[in-house]
Amino acid sequence: MKLLLTSAGINNTTIHNALVDLLGKPITGSNAVYAMPSAAGIVWGLGRASTPLCELGWKSLVALALTALPGIEEELWVPLVQETDAVLVGGGDVFYIGYWLRQSGLADLLPSLGEAVYVGVSGGSMATGPKIGEYFEGWKPPTGGDGALGIVEFSLFPHLDNDAMPDFSMTHAEEWAAALPVPGYAIDDQTAIKVAGGTVEVVSEGHWKLFTP
Repeated sequence: MKLLLTSAGINNTTIHNALVDLLGKPITGSNAVYAMPSAAGIVWGLGRASTPLCELGWKSLVALALTALPGIEEELWVPLVQETDAVLVGGGDVFYIGYWLRQSGLADLLPSLGEAVYVGVSGGSMATGPKIGEYFEGWKPPTGGDGALGIVEFSLFPHLDNDAMPDFSMTHAEEWAAALPVPGYAIDDQTAIKVAGGTVEVVSEGHWKLFTP
């Protein structure tokens, strides 16, 4: 599986071009699944043009409420995921997102999706790393800890130096990274991390920093 991990969606030409490159075809010719923990999150996410994700003109877009999937027969939703070109995961509480990606069974499917692209926004991007980081607080899963899905080998700090989010300054990013046992990228809202074939590439019209343990 390929990944495009963003802070605030597909909001500039550089990130847009990176997505098209990963898909291998235009967005208008690509099918997508939008996964969020709850139905309320899906409704909220579908209207978030400030973090463009669902509004890109996909050929088709199927919404999945992850909290509902454990009670639904797999044959009703697994084929949709297996046949999609992109899995979209929006922002929110990263601990909650990661927990329900696991509980729903979707996380188990992701490694088998081959050429599909995982497109994350904020918390949806952070959930792919091995660690979220002790700096972040929120809903805690029953297992506790700050472990994430471990799809990629680095952690992510989004919204770097966003004036509306004072807790996401470079100073706070440095505090976050100091406690990480793995590499960590701090990225602003004009930056994304592109992962394909084991290669990690930063695509940006803004600024970012890589921290190593």
